[in-house]
Amino acid sequence: MKNILNHLYEHHTITREEAKNLLLQMANGEYNQLQIASFLTVFNMRSITVDELLGFRDAMLETCLRIDLSAYDAIDLCGTGGDGKNTFNISTITSFVLAGAGVKVAKHGNYGVSSPCGSSNVLEHLGITFTTDEFVLQRQIEEANICFLHAPLFHPAAKAVAPVRLRLGVKTFFNMLGPMVNPAFVKRQMIGVFSLELARLYAYLYQKQEGTQFSIIHSLAGYDEISLTSPFKMISNKGEFIVSPKELGTKTVKAKEIEGGNTIEEAAKIFVSVLKNEATEAQMEVVLTNAAIAIQTAFRGTKKETSFEDAKALARESIESGKAYQSLEKLLKLSPQLV
Repeated sequence: MKNILNHLYEHHTITREEAKNLLLQMANGEYNQLQIASFLTVFNMRSITVDELLGFRDAMLETCLRIDLSAYDAIDLCGTGGDGKNTFNISTITSFVLAGAGVKVAKHGNYGVSSPCGSSNVLEHLGITFTTDEFVLQRQIEEANICFLHAPLFHPAAKAVAPVRLRLGVKTFFNMLGPMVNPAFVKRQMIGVFSLELARLYAYLYQKQEGTQFSIIHSLAGYDEISLTSPFKMISNKGEFIVSPKELGTKTVKAKEIEGGNTIEEAAKIFVSVLKNEATEAQMEVVLTNAAIAIQTAFRGTKKETSFEDAKALARESIESGKAYQSLEKLLKLSPQLV
């Protein structure tokens, strides 16, 4: 590690194979926390290269515990996080809205690092327990239309660096990896990213993945999701667009209106209020808009392919009918019981 760190401190890059081997060694516990922290910090000082990101991804996928959910053609809604905006759990709530609309979701997530409450934090607070049991996960996605894949349980490298990431409290290249390493290897994804640079990097990589339907999202105000605080960039199989709230027939919202609070309890309260159709107009509109784009992504290339307006109507019906909240209740019932 010493030689690699000196190499990186001199502003050099590493090859795809070197990046892969380094992450494999971290997963095997070959480096201490100070060495890992130094290594992670380097990539906050400069942009990561395509080869470095691919090497890290290769290591994560090689060591991950794979789950077979191929029968469900599920979608994952996973953001990179790291935007520093402290929004409520938009992509996770949106996942349950899709589930309520009958869309199969294999949600990949983790504890918050640079925010008070990640997807794993809020779901754990609500009583959902995490599992790697393939039978349980398949039953969840069959009956609740959604299962949750808690990253550290499936990725030894993520588990190995988790204490360091938590203490650093800033985004690292692991934020970039999250959406790319879903252990169910889903073929449909809506991905939120924290910068335009990363959006273009993701677009380059995803365009090379045959058979994958994707929508990469970055709000121009700096959010890793459709925040409706500004226009957003969307890159998908259908092209590259800048879309404004007005074009979608909705109002611009203020940043303060979509904050997630300072505690897990506050985040969970917002989470439940949206699914129960009791949230503010701004919170509801942001979720419905994200859900509409996600539904379009889930249906793209199938006989169900639909317009934004119809997709948004499906999302609204999922919440207003109570089906979105019922998906949460079903997932709770199907979660393994802690002994």
